[in-house]
Amino acid sequence: MSERPWDEYEWERFLQEQDRKTEHYMELLEKYMDHPNRDEIIAREMGWTHLLDENGVDWTEEACAFLDGETLGEEEEAAEDLEGFFDAFERHPLYQAAFALTAVVDQIFEELPVLQNHPAAVRLATQAAIGSAKLAAALSDDDVDEIGMTLAYLKRSLKAVSTSLEAMYELQTERVIDDARADLLGQHIFRIRDGIIEEMGNIRAEWRRRHGA
Repeated sequence: MSERPWDEYEWERFLQEQDRKTEHYMELLEKYMDHPNRDEIIAREMGWTHLLDENGVDWTEEACAFLDGETLGEEEEAAEDLEGFFDAFERHPLYQAAFALTAVVDQIFEELPVLQNHPAAVRLATQAAIGSAKLAAALSDDDVDEIGMTLAYLKRSLKAVSTSLEAMYELQTERVIDDARADLLGQHIFRIRDGIIEEMGNIRAEWRRRHGA
């Protein structure tokens, strides 16, 4: 009998652990950037000792795989069919809404150069992009047995979108952007937020139908 699939909370714990490992890797890379034995030191610190032998095996492929796609080995097979992979989420209305938000943010940045270095504006743009990326990860998953992972990514996307909303309000309160631009951003953000919440509700209902909890 097969094991029960991970739920959204188990996937979230896994993703948090991967975040910590990625942060540790970036810290090591910055610390040992100019060290002559940088690769070997980082490999050992990361626990990639299986990639090192007496001749110092190159571990760059492991590092690239680690940083690509949050190291989810289960997604490697999806890369074999990139056309189908992208089609799976690019046609989804929720992802299209997120993509539209990033386009609006870019347009406003072009219209208002003062936003380029404003902390709230940078946070708005960054979180909008992160929300879009997390949505892509969620909506491109066609593995019906891993809806827990889909939920975990949707929750991360929701967090990013909520943060971008807070940043937008901050910019409006400080009068860095006018009410018209704030209203435009708000319409896009609320559409995405509400869509994510609805999608999560549907998926959780499907989880309960399958697993009874």
